Amino acid sequence: MSQSEPAICPPIPVPIEAWEQTPACVKASVSLLLAELEQAKKHLKGLEERLARLEEQSSQTSENSSKPPSQDGFRGKKKESRAKSERQRGGQKGHEGKGRGFYPVERCEVVQEHYPNQCRCCGSELTGEDATPQRHQVVELPPVLVRIEEHRLHQLECPHCGEKTRAKLPEGVCEKGYGERLTAFVGYLSSVGHQSHQQVVKLLDEVLDVQLSVGTVNSLRQDLSESLESVVSEAQSYVQQAPVRHCDETGFPQHNFDGHNPQQKRGYLWVVVTPLLCWFEIALARTQQVAQSLLGLESQGIVVSDRYSGYNWLEPHQRQLCWAHLKRDFTAIAQRSGVAGELGQRLLALEREVFELWHQFRQQTLSRLELQDRIQPLRQQLQACLEEGASFSVGYREQTPLAKTVRTCRQLLKQEVSLWTFVHHEGVEPTNNAAERSLRPAVIARKLSFGSRSRQGSQFVARLLTVTSSLKVQQRPILDFLTDACRAHRYHLAPPSLLPPAES
Repeated sequence: MSQSEPAICPPIPVPIEAWEQTPACVKASVSLLLAELEQAKKHLKGLEERLARLEEQSSQTSENSSKPPSQDGFRGKKKESRAKSERQRGGQKGHEGKGRGFYPVERCEVVQEHYPNQCRCCGSELTGEDATPQRHQVVELPPVLVRIEEHRLHQLECPHCGEKTRAKLPEGVCEKGYGERLTAFVGYLSSVGHQSHQQVVKLLDEVLDVQLSVGTVNSLRQDLSESLESVVSEAQSYVQQAPVRHCDETGFPQHNFDGHNPQQKRGYLWVVVTPLLCWFEIALARTQQVAQSLLGLESQGIVVSDRYSGYNWLEPHQRQLCWAHLKRDFTAIAQRSGVAGELGQRLLALEREVFELWHQFRQQTLSRLELQDRIQPLRQQLQACLEEGASFSVGYREQTPLAKTVRTCRQLLKQEVSLWTFVHHEGVEPTNNAAERSLRPAVIARKLSFGSRSRQGSQFVARLLTVTSSLKVQQRPILDFLTDACRAHRYHLAPPSLLPPAES
């Protein structure tokens, strides 16, 4: 080695003198092998990360992810084994039995009195009255005959000028070929009944002896949808001004049969829920802009939702994150190995304490001030756990379970204020169960229909869901409301309102 050439440390732990005396070809081979070894280590690390990621994905259930319980299969929650009970099946001794009730006598079309003629023991003739006779009612469905009106519009010729004039329909007679209640019934079957066009056609033919085509069913659906436009718009204005709202969204395909979705974008069904009203909308995006248009930019109410970033434009104090979703995240962390699993167990323990205090508050065994006092130490402990999880050292864009834990903790630290809104504001709950329950009928409809074929179909779905869900919450008759809305639209009357009686 020349004096100007710097000393090179050997790549393996051998004396410098021995390495300097090593032939150049051996040095090159050793360096090549070491480079291959480093590359193999990186590849092995990547495979280990991939294996951990796949193992976590394969173990996902409805308890540790957003997967629905229907996809749990045999990997779902195991049924807890309980000791066999010694009691017999059915009602127990001393249990107050419940049978069907009697309809009022006024509703009975036929009331018949039956008397025994002779004694069942000796055969003597019986007379008299029974003050408390045994009642027996038979409820039957009579053949349903639709009422058909025919209006004949005559055309007469003027004897002076020869002009022909045809009579017009009198006021109050529908210009369409089908009445309001039949139109409402078609919409009811299509929404609440989850019936397809073909099923509606068959049911009306067999039960009501009404012959409709598939095209007519679709036309009646659109007629009803247009009747509900102003009703749903009023509901939208109401929910945008509500002090507390629950929001959620789920996929709902909208196909391109009408040319309004040429890019085949995925559709999403959004819902905004208040205590007495639910409002639905289908959009071809799941973005922050859609959330802003639904909730209203000027609204100051509190929004209960999951951790979806589309709601991050709201101020932290305007938002309540769903603790049921947090429980899934904490469960996923607890099921990981190492320090992540230990951290997840502590997070789950804190979550259980939070829900226990909330249940006590709901049962009115805990006042609002007591709830706030007892939540404060739990809040401090949760923040300490999240800071500990966020401090774990992981590589940039690392996809290991530990890295996912770190990212979850860091995101929750940014939204920490939104975890505790329910503690200080009346009417705010720690979960988004209200929106989840409201979406369930829509999910069933999506599975049966595979979405909508057009924008008009999406409007029909959203408007009918808004009306039927709100009326169910308010315990109001659905078919009568749909009939009134259709009649108001056809005869230019004031439409019925979905708002609660105190608000309308």
